Amino acid sequence: MPSDPTPSTGPSRLRLIGLYGAGGFAREVMPLLRQQCARPVDGDRAVQTRLVFIETEPAQRSVNGLPVLSEDEFFATACDERLFNVAIGNSAARERIAQTCLARGAQPLSIRGAMARVYDGNQIGEGAILCDQSIVTSNARIGRFFHANLFSYVAHDCVIGDFVTFAPNVHCNGNVHIHHHAYIGTGAVLKQGTPERPLIVGEGAVVGMGAVVTRDVAPHTTVVGNPARALQRS
Repeated sequence: MPSDPTPSTGPSRLRLIGLYGAGGFAREVMPLLRQQCARPVDGDRAVQTRLVFIETEPAQRSVNGLPVLSEDEFFATACDERLFNVAIGNSAARERIAQTCLARGAQPLSIRGAMARVYDGNQIGEGAILCDQSIVTSNARIGRFFHANLFSYVAHDCVIGDFVTFAPNVHCNGNVHIHHHAYIGTGAVLKQGTPERPLIVGEGAVVGMGAVVTRDVAPHTTVVGNPARALQRS
């Protein structure tokens, strides 16, 4: 009988993953990424993963035991596969960084906590970050580089645009449409719409902390309170 083939002793492949930002949210997301990367890539144990933080101008060279690279250092590092995500709350900065990375040949990697849940029939765009205890229930459509922080949920039949941010504990009930670059603050509640009349949060709108949204929010408008109303600036 022929003997088993000798395991390959060739060089392993290096997968470099950069997480943009080294502030509070990035430091919360990195453990999720580390846990996600602990599993073999497509069953291939020859792939080695290196995780780094990325900042435009690093103020320090390491955070929580991991290197902090500049963007140019990240792209100058030799590797076989270069992946990234953007753990920065500012959606305009998130879009700008994502476009730069894609143009320079890096690929987006979605990050999903082990205790996050995604149910049936959902479509979620590239570059999402789903923190622990976040939930996407069923038949939602979510765009690119979505952030769902701790204990937030997206319920059935919601439609969410690109670069939308959910702070912790957002309650987004069914048949809600949220347009690009909207920000939904901590503890906000979005009333359920209907298939014929979804609740709409316009592009670039901001829903304040603890707001209860019972009617549509106009684009580029900040709403606060219960029920949520446009913020009156003095």
